[in-house]
Amino acid sequence: GVLGSGDFARSLAVRLVCSGFKVVVGSRNPKRKANLFPAAAEVTFQAEAVKKADVIFVAIFREHYSTLCDLADVLAGKILVDVSNNTEINHHKESNAEYLASLFPACTVVKGFNVVSAWTLQSGARDGNKQVLICSNNQEAKRVVAEIAQVMGFTPVDMGCMSSACEIENIPLRLLPAWKIPIFLALGLFLCFFTYNLVRQVIHPYIREQKNKLYKIPIEVVNTTLPCVSYVMLSLVYLPGVLAACSQLYYGTKYRRFPDWLDQWLQHRKQIGLLSFFCAALHAVYSLCLPMRRSHRYLLIEAAVKQAVEKKMTIWVEEEVWRMEIYISVGIIALGLLSLLAITSLPSIANSLNWREFSFIQ
Repeated sequence: GVLGSGDFARSLAVRLVCSGFKVVVGSRNPKRKANLFPAAAEVTFQAEAVKKADVIFVAIFREHYSTLCDLADVLAGKILVDVSNNTEINHHKESNAEYLASLFPACTVVKGFNVVSAWTLQSGARDGNKQVLICSNNQEAKRVVAEIAQVMGFTPVDMGCMSSACEIENIPLRLLPAWKIPIFLALGLFLCFFTYNLVRQVIHPYIREQKNKLYKIPIEVVNTTLPCVSYVMLSLVYLPGVLAACSQLYYGTKYRRFPDWLDQWLQHRKQIGLLSFFCAALHAVYSLCLPMRRSHRYLLIEAAVKQAVEKKMTIWVEEEVWRMEIYISVGIIALGLLSLLAITSLPSIANSLNWREFSFIQ
């Protein structure tokens, strides 16, 4: 059973029907909403839908839970699956699932499917996160909902008792929780190196020689900064592993817990590495753009005119040519290797590798 007629309720009904379940949808306006659901799903009034179903997905807002109180007698003994989310983290003192359980003490409430989007339900688990987080105080109810999730193509994850519902409801509201420290680290490094390169390439020539080189800021200074950030970030990926090994050697055991700062550092290595690859990729793009700048064209023309005035036939410098050729070649190889590291750190790729293959690539 599905109570509700919003986007998520419709997507849920579609997925359940495609998975072979018999679905009945409860709506306050069944005639007007019937055409929104698949033909195989029966759309009727909420009271009728509740009578025909043993497992009921409550796909309505928390504010409307009280409208179901008239159905309390019919809902007794049913399994209610709360799929709701909030608009803010810890918006209420108790989770939506706990609030629903307090309104219907005769029912068994299970929290689940709230971390799955309507799009994922419609298109299938292959196009989104396959995990469905489930929690409840009733083990049998969790087992039933977990079986439904498996048949739908998802991977159920038991998160324990109902007290975990608040944490589950906060998950969709968090914006890149594992990326905050690496992003701030990358921004801090970028500002430090950018300031140094700005002083070195723009401010210092202006003070010493009165040369205005502000035009270098948008591309050249940024392009000089990006690889500095990239290789420092890459070194920060492997440094905590060395420190962890030293710690284990010092204490003579691998079972002693690492300090909190080292533990956090180890957990953020993947994000730091991907940001390193991002900076390296930007550096490659910026480097390709260097010859396209208007300032570069002016400098070429100026050099040509100067060569003509001095009646020089050639300004070829063998050492500089070889240095640049090798520099570009090694840079391309380095970016290719870093791309390989970045790709193998993605969960979908890493899960297809065994530990020896992953270590070999590292």
